[in-house]
Amino acid sequence: QVPVVESGGGLVQVGGSLNLSCAASGGTLDYYTIGWFREAPGKTREGVSCVNGLDGTTYYGASAKGRFTISKHSAENAMYLLLNRLNPDDTANYYCAAGPPHSIQCTDQRMGIMFYRSWGRGIQVTVSS
Repeated sequence: QVPVVESGGGLVQVGGSLNLSCAASGGTLDYYTIGWFREAPGKTREGVSCVNGLDGTTYYGASAKGRFTISKHSAENAMYLLLNRLNPDDTANYYCAAGPPHSIQCTDQRMGIMFYRSWGRGIQVTVSS
């Protein structure tokens, strides 16, 4: 499995934006479905969004629709999650994860934790009010 690493988190005020990146330390992300998840203290890990590297399909969970945008950048071998209009409920540790190689389509069925084989260490996003 391709190891992945997150970057771009930090502290932001309500209404602000952050652009999270998920990069591969080896391998080509174009062959994988990349998912973004988040985990807030005392809560279970929640699926946020995913993008399929082969066909470009995307999916957004309820918390992400209309505010977050996921994209892939093959030249950079990275996937990005742009977080807009952030609010304190978005405060969490955000993780990217890679699914099995050569899978196709990103749908709600790709937001199960068990689908993903390689996880990053997570990155903190804190939204201050």
